[in-house]
Amino acid sequence: MNNITRSLTKQIEGSLFKGKALVIQGPRQSGKTTLAKELLRKHGDEKNYINCDIVKNAAALAGQSSESLRSFLGEGKLFVIDEAQKVRNIGLSLKILVDTYPDIQIIATGSSSFSLSAQIGEPLVGRMFKYILYPFSLREIRDNLELESHVKLEDMMIYGNYPDVVTGKAERKREYLTALAGNFLYKDIAGFEDIRKPELLRNLLQLVAYQLGNEASYNELADKLQVRRETVMRYLYILEEAFIIFRLYPLSRNLRKEIGRKTKIYFYDLGVRNAIIDRFEPMSDRDDAGALWENFCIVERKKQIQENGWYRHSYFWRTQAKKEIDYVEEYDGAMHAYEFKWGKADRPIPKGFLKGYPGSSGIIVSRSNYLEWLR
Repeated sequence: MNNITRSLTKQIEGSLFKGKALVIQGPRQSGKTTLAKELLRKHGDEKNYINCDIVKNAAALAGQSSESLRSFLGEGKLFVIDEAQKVRNIGLSLKILVDTYPDIQIIATGSSSFSLSAQIGEPLVGRMFKYILYPFSLREIRDNLELESHVKLEDMMIYGNYPDVVTGKAERKREYLTALAGNFLYKDIAGFEDIRKPELLRNLLQLVAYQLGNEASYNELADKLQVRRETVMRYLYILEEAFIIFRLYPLSRNLRKEIGRKTKIYFYDLGVRNAIIDRFEPMSDRDDAGALWENFCIVERKKQIQENGWYRHSYFWRTQAKKEIDYVEEYDGAMHAYEFKWGKADRPIPKGFLKGYPGSSGIIVSRSNYLEWLR
């Protein structure tokens, strides 16, 4: 089960040798290196894998001479630059290679969006295709018969979808996830950002984990942590750029009594979320089962949207009268509402929403139909 084909593979292969750099980002240990090496085996030579955790490699790629860069790469047409955010001015180096040697293909990977994106943004405008590699998606698991036979829904909601967890490589899942969550905070983030109070970052993430499924107020988080609102917003941005959390914003089109000031915060992986607050009880014993189900459905939908190449805007919806919808997508000129129910589905889609947005639709997503919704 070590060679699971990732859904992103076909998309990336379709972009090879088109005169652009390919940038693969995503959480640490989501499989970026494995995917990149597999592409090298299929379309190039494994010797052209360059690990920028090795200081001399990072230093060589920081050079600004096209000749020295090409000489360092050596023979071949396809090259992988892993942990590219470790290279000073990597964006400019990639620009030089793309412009000077359009016949070669560079694949750059990075687990730190805030450091890699800042370097490649302006130099590579119009010169790159960017992809996000998430932990395993439900589709990737179901497409592999051996995985599908042993990976259960409740396991994914408790331990998440990281490749090592799903394949069984991480035999002690709880310890693995606890260590991984620590690496996120202290290696990826503290290593690349000026984090003066790492404990504040951890405390903020714990607060967000406990508030899963509820609206988050920046002011309330700041009050609880006794810091400025701007500090909370900066740290949330950093956590988002590190692929730990993502935010969902409220739908507000000036319809009367809609609320549009707060946000909802979800985790890219539920195993990491549960590790942050040390909660690994069975689903039957949990008071947060509904929130976990909501997060699971939304993050799997996020993966599905990328896998299918869909273009959709996503929101949640709530009114002052406390009418709410967990998740709303806007596409094909209409709104499509979804309520996520782990238990009994006893709350229909609010009539006010359907009336306020003509042509909209709504369904309840439960354990009985989620596979069809996420197919």
